[in-house]
Amino acid sequence: MPGIFKSKNSPEAAGHPSAPSANWGARVREGLSRTRDNLDRRLSGLFGGGKIDEALYEELETILLTADTGVNATAWLLDELRGKVKRNGLTDAAQLKGALQEALVALLAPLAQPLRTDANKPFIIMLAGVNGAGKTTSIGKLAHHFQLQGRTVLLAAGDTFRAAAREQLMAWGVRNGVAVIAQENSGQQKGDPAAVIFDAINAAKARGIDIVLADTAGRLATQPHLMEEIKKVKRVIAKAEPGAPHETLLVLDANTGQNAVTQVQAFDEALGLTGLIVTKLDGTAKGGVIAAIARQRQQKSPLPIRFIGIGEGLDDLRPFVAREFVEALFD
Repeated sequence: MPGIFKSKNSPEAAGHPSAPSANWGARVREGLSRTRDNLDRRLSGLFGGGKIDEALYEELETILLTADTGVNATAWLLDELRGKVKRNGLTDAAQLKGALQEALVALLAPLAQPLRTDANKPFIIMLAGVNGAGKTTSIGKLAHHFQLQGRTVLLAAGDTFRAAAREQLMAWGVRNGVAVIAQENSGQQKGDPAAVIFDAINAAKARGIDIVLADTAGRLATQPHLMEEIKKVKRVIAKAEPGAPHETLLVLDANTGQNAVTQVQAFDEALGLTGLIVTKLDGTAKGGVIAAIARQRQQKSPLPIRFIGIGEGLDDLRPFVAREFVEALFD
């Protein structure tokens, strides 16, 4: 069997994850400071007062595009603002700030759908994404998040391609005090990811584990053979547990800006995504890309953003809340 059951428990972590900080809203605000500086500083000047005219709309369009809101989302937001101005008889530019915030909340709200994991046991979550998006780190943080909910977790080291991926996930297992299924370290760099995850699911069943988090190797959507490989991984998961994976999450690095929209479309076509994790929002001025993602699916079923990442800490990955996110973008 290519999958070996590895269990590492640190006494201080096992069963006793630390409580998250109380003021998450402040942390989101701090984490989004670069996007806010890029967006709100310029908006403050624009919305400082004066008449509402075409020149104002043109300047607002430029500001939104520089925050990577995207052409389609920007056009939608401007249309919404024009409608509010007409319906409510707005005449002063200072009145537009609140209107823009409400339009953004309306655009993003359908994406704020918390992940429910109690429908199946084990509940199997498969994570995918491009190289460097933060999949393995997100898995470690998700394990902590679910432990805080009193759930038991098992990690599957399905990234058998990257040399350090197995060791990285094992380190997260130690940190969280959870078991990891990984291929035996035989000196070979690449193994069979589907076999590892298959073994992980069976181990979870045998041990009564609540949640399985399955890592996969990073890949570009432009690499057909690797996209076929990850499709195979998903098919094998379904053989191990009918109806699984119960959640297929794409991990997106916010720094990629508009390229994230392309990634969502390509991975969704290949895997049928059920949700997104947007990472590294604290390191980018491109947080507006979330609006672009929302607009991409606005006229069909929305693709929820299950979690956002705004820091390096263990509890810096939390469920996405639309109004909280929008409020953090504005002073």
